[in-house]
Amino acid sequence: MDGPAARMLRAMTDPAPEDAEYHGWWADASRLSDEDLGTLLPAAYAAVGRAPVSTSVRFAVEGEGRERQPRYTPDACRRMFDALGQGLEQRKWADVRLGAGALLRCAGPWPDVAGQARTLVLFLLAERRLDQPYALLAVAGVAGPGLLREVADRLADGGGPIARDEIDVIAGLGVEERVVVAEFAADGSHTGPPTAEDAAERAAGIPAYAGFARRALEAAAGRARAIQDGTVPYRADKAFASGEVKALGHAARIALLRDEPWLPALLARLLPDVSVAPTQAKTLPSQALLYEIVRAAEDFPIPELVTTIRTVRGSVRHAGVPKQLDKMLKRVEAALAERADVALRLPDLGFGPDGAYRRDLGAHTAVITAGEKAALVFEKDGKALKSVPAAVRRDHKAEVKELRELAKRVDAHLTTLVRALEGGYTAGAVHGFGRWRDGLARHPVAGPTVRRLIWEVEEAPGEWRAVLPETGGVPDAPDAPDAAGVRLWHPLRSAPDEVRAWRDLLVERRIRQPFKQAFREVYLLTPAEERTGAYSNRFAAHLVHYRRMFALFRARGWTSRLLGPWDGGYEDEAARVLGAGEWRARFAHVLADWQDELALAGTDRVTFERRDGGAWREAPLSEVPPLVFSEAMRDVDLFVGVTSIAADPEWSGDGETRRYWERSGFAELTESAAARRDALARILPRTKIAERCSLDGRFLVVRGDLRTYKVHLGSANILMEPDDAYLCIVPSGRTAGGTVFLPFEDGRLSLILSKAFLLAGDTAITDESILAQIKGGAR
Repeated sequence: MDGPAARMLRAMTDPAPEDAEYHGWWADASRLSDEDLGTLLPAAYAAVGRAPVSTSVRFAVEGEGRERQPRYTPDACRRMFDALGQGLEQRKWADVRLGAGALLRCAGPWPDVAGQARTLVLFLLAERRLDQPYALLAVAGVAGPGLLREVADRLADGGGPIARDEIDVIAGLGVEERVVVAEFAADGSHTGPPTAEDAAERAAGIPAYAGFARRALEAAAGRARAIQDGTVPYRADKAFASGEVKALGHAARIALLRDEPWLPALLARLLPDVSVAPTQAKTLPSQALLYEIVRAAEDFPIPELVTTIRTVRGSVRHAGVPKQLDKMLKRVEAALAERADVALRLPDLGFGPDGAYRRDLGAHTAVITAGEKAALVFEKDGKALKSVPAAVRRDHKAEVKELRELAKRVDAHLTTLVRALEGGYTAGAVHGFGRWRDGLARHPVAGPTVRRLIWEVEEAPGEWRAVLPETGGVPDAPDAPDAAGVRLWHPLRSAPDEVRAWRDLLVERRIRQPFKQAFREVYLLTPAEERTGAYSNRFAAHLVHYRRMFALFRARGWTSRLLGPWDGGYEDEAARVLGAGEWRARFAHVLADWQDELALAGTDRVTFERRDGGAWREAPLSEVPPLVFSEAMRDVDLFVGVTSIAADPEWSGDGETRRYWERSGFAELTESAAARRDALARILPRTKIAERCSLDGRFLVVRGDLRTYKVHLGSANILMEPDDAYLCIVPSGRTAGGTVFLPFEDGRLSLILSKAFLLAGDTAITDESILAQIKGGAR
């Protein structure tokens, strides 16, 4: 070890006078190698209470250790155990996870640390410090079998049968397997590194632990059913002890990662039974277990579980649980999109090849079809009826309820599918043609959705042909062999002429896509971003309604702390992981104003990070994959465009906020507004107000009988000619011209069209507040 690493080691162990001369020389620990970090961390742990420079360097090293995956030589591993044993009487605690983690990351044969491990474990038992149970088991196993059994007995005491089963299984594993499980279980640690990326896979590969996972979940399902049946007395939130909830979380993660075939049906029984009281009470048998399994789904999602969670969300009686599930579901769906191997799996639910589910109910037939949404209709003699027949309501009440529940399940499956498809863009998901054709394009439930999207089929290495199955049918062999790749088409990879052709076709054929694809915005690196290099100011310096933006963060799978007038609550960076987990976008924002009824935030720069050895490293914008960059910036554009006060027609602030509103409410178009303009250019000629409308730069110009109006395509704000007086129209919830075909869902586009229809017939307006502005000029 030499250079900065050697100096940092000296500063923590035997500082020289010159080490304190240059304040902050130690601050950049990011240049340390993983091996240097492994050497320095034991010294950092032992540096508590030493000279100020030792403490400062220690904080820098430990901070880096929390972000990286250090590598330990056998000697560094031994020194970590030595450091853990120092000062125990003063600390009254030791971070044994650091010891177990050092063994896991040891680059050579494990050193003999049985003596140090025994000292550690005996001290923690005497102090009753059992808050790192899995790491404690791992370290006790190094100390010897007798001490391991004592620790296992202490940990199992009072934890519930499922928790005891897990402890017994871990105690029976080999010493290296126990270290792996300790890493997977990730006991809390103030200075420990991120969980090793392969820890879950290694833990799932231990047969005895995988066997425990199934046994534990089956036991949980059995107990939950017994509570529902009344065999076990019901007590709110007491169905499982806290240790059992933790153990079941581990079991769920193992089974989800292994994608066990028995798991979806088991969870479909377990989650409803722990989510609704057997009485009419609004409590739950185990809110803790419900949330723990959803958190497990965030780590290793499968589509069946996402659907089950969404179904449970609709049946739970507790007022606060649906809101919490909504927040968690956003993260689960974002994670599912990154797990391309399972994300698009969908059951047929009994639907026939024609995409319909039929059930005879006496003289009538119930039919469920899967389109944009599931539709339940009743037929008699092949003719669809407008409502549920009286005979069916009278004689088949239970079946009608079951059919409606099935339609809800279909909608839940389709929602999961669409979000997984769109979210998988940046992961570069490529599917085998045979699986795509049979499991998606021709699937009785998924097919209608999948066929309305544009796909690319790889005809030769690197040569892709775009197809829209809704118009040309599903291609078949020999044109596309089963081994060929299939991926979603994205306008970023296509020439402008091709993009225009697809947009024209969608509007001409009136094909509404499940998400914005052909009209999707594309964000390319700008000269300004090339100059700044590491960050983008494209969406900086905007004033936004903070609570609305925070809700959008959750809806789009971004994580962020809630800002507010408390310590540390004035700034944050919302983050989203993209590109199959290899990239992370960060969007900085600050609290600009806080009032009881209003919170404003100011937007700042966007940066990107690349995953490097389990840690995140800032990356130049030029190195970010174009698709990752475009999709991240598209989200940020959405956050700003939807929540900016410039889009608030009733904004009445003064000073800087008013000047911002005036400046931004009619500014140059962003990419999202430009895509809206492109859509309007195709939609308007097909409407009854076509002759009264034209597009002029940033505006849709609408000629009424009383005035001519300019509707801004970004904010939907309105100016009136000839003096550019502002016209305030507050959306009423009713959409004029609501029958106009839109090729994708866009609330702002609908609002602009609604205003255009209203203003084109301005002589029919009866709202006095609007008429006063039109006839009297600016307000």
